[in-house]
Amino acid sequence: MDDLQAGREAPRPAAQPRELDTVDRAILDQLTEDARRSVTTIAENVHISRAHAYNRLARLQSDGVITKYTALVDPLKAGLRSSAYVTLKVRQQTWRDLRERLRAIPEVHHIALVGGDFDVIILVRAVDNTDLRRVVFDQLQSMPGVLDTQTFLVFEDLDTR
Repeated sequence: MDDLQAGREAPRPAAQPRELDTVDRAILDQLTEDARRSVTTIAENVHISRAHAYNRLARLQSDGVITKYTALVDPLKAGLRSSAYVTLKVRQQTWRDLRERLRAIPEVHHIALVGGDFDVIILVRAVDNTDLRRVVFDQLQSMPGVLDTQTFLVFEDLDTR
């Protein structure tokens, strides 16, 4: 007996993500607002049973929709007084190696492969401008495959969530 005959949903191919419904989105909104929110509170706020909330959360995690739980840190209060978005032009064939090198730099807080006038944009947070200069000039510009960088200082961070 196959999954459909047994009343179970057939597994989805990895390339086709599951459609999120209003309950899934409401749960994600709750977690985005406060990832420490209890399952009981989420269930109450979304108007579903606690068991249903546990099942939905488990599915969202197993489907890879929720990839991790983390804390948002105020960079200034954490002593990171200098931030910049740095764009990189790179040799395309070096991307896989380059992204691992970028991940290894503690000051790099976000990496995105993009289309346009540059190939990669990263968010760098440093203790001060001297430290920021070190990351950009000594680490980023000297990486194999990096052809060019541009640095855009962040004057003010606004959290949109």
